[in-house]
Amino acid sequence: MKLKTLVLAVAGTTALSLAQTALAQKKYDPGASDKEIVVGSIHPYSGPASAYGAIGKAIGAYIEMVNAEGGINGRKIKYIPLDDGYNPAKTVEQARKLVEQDEALIVFNPLGTPPNTAIHKYMNDKKVPQLFVATGATKWGDPKNFPWTMGWQPNYQSEAKVFAAHILETKPNAKIAVLYQNDDYGKDYLKGFEDGLGDKAKTMIVSKLTYEVTDPTVDSQMVSLKSSGADTFFNITTPKFAAQAIKKAAEIGWKPTHYLNSVSASVGSVMTPAGLENGVGIYTASYIKDPTDPQFQKGKEWDDYVAWFKKYSSGANINDVNVTYGYTVAQGLMQVLKQAGDNLTRENVMKQAASLDMTLPMLLPGVNVKTGPDDFFPIEREQLAKFDGKTWVLFGKVYGR
Repeated sequence: MKLKTLVLAVAGTTALSLAQTALAQKKYDPGASDKEIVVGSIHPYSGPASAYGAIGKAIGAYIEMVNAEGGINGRKIKYIPLDDGYNPAKTVEQARKLVEQDEALIVFNPLGTPPNTAIHKYMNDKKVPQLFVATGATKWGDPKNFPWTMGWQPNYQSEAKVFAAHILETKPNAKIAVLYQNDDYGKDYLKGFEDGLGDKAKTMIVSKLTYEVTDPTVDSQMVSLKSSGADTFFNITTPKFAAQAIKKAAEIGWKPTHYLNSVSASVGSVMTPAGLENGVGIYTASYIKDPTDPQFQKGKEWDDYVAWFKKYSSGANINDVNVTYGYTVAQGLMQVLKQAGDNLTRENVMKQAASLDMTLPMLLPGVNVKTGPDDFFPIEREQLAKFDGKTWVLFGKVYGR
């Protein structure tokens, strides 16, 4: 063979080999291709927890921006948001549709403890990522038994322990009343709170009442809790009921030291409907920048957020921290997909989700995202805040690890 022919033959073989290697490096599961990544989600756009629908809409708005800028690694994201009305039976139906009909690569940020509990086993049996669930139940951080499910926000038990520590420090003789949703979400917060109070829980907690998510109001519970003689109140409720509880406490003249779980600490969807003046002095725990806080309304991170909001999410309420949450968790997803590269298998998505170490623009200073093969709690830090009638004012140290 002539030298020139030999060189061409070798070059051709090398090119073919490189092409085959490149093809071999691209791995796809259902929901992924050279051009597209299918992301499904389930949020309550209707029903008693519909205030959280703002999260799913914000995620969609962020994805719209990412697609407009070229997508992730050259692929556009096809976002399929479904409504379950915060009804676990409907969540199962929607999850099956996303996995079996729409062939979504992942089910992203499905919201609520009862809804996610209903699909927990199904998602793991199907080996489809139930990624960055929008609930802080402690069960979402169990990679040994449920390797396809990962949390996002600080877990409820840890947050409740922060409240308990603050009460023991500032009001050790408190008489505490607790209102909680009668499901895994409410019980998870309650367990952390009682664990945090330790032996004192039995004497300090003078009343515990529940409500059902289908209840029209919690007015009667609030009247009963006041009559218990409690001077401290732990409010474990979702937005609709949180606003009702704050408003009713004001109406009946009950002014306990009030702790509100972070899942309902939105100025736009909770404090404003409750009456801003009625919320003065309430405590919560924060890990995300509140868009009503003047100290965060400046700088590039804020400017980027506002620019995104005006272009892609202007129909929403810029004072609603649920919008900020959606923006932030969507950024977490983009990082996972970016790291996954051309290996868009469900297994690799979970592998990348379990190897994060980053900060995000709208998380509080000192709060980061960090995961590992044995750590499925991405965000584990929070800071206490007190409502001043306009916004949440942060104080004290950042708790967590």
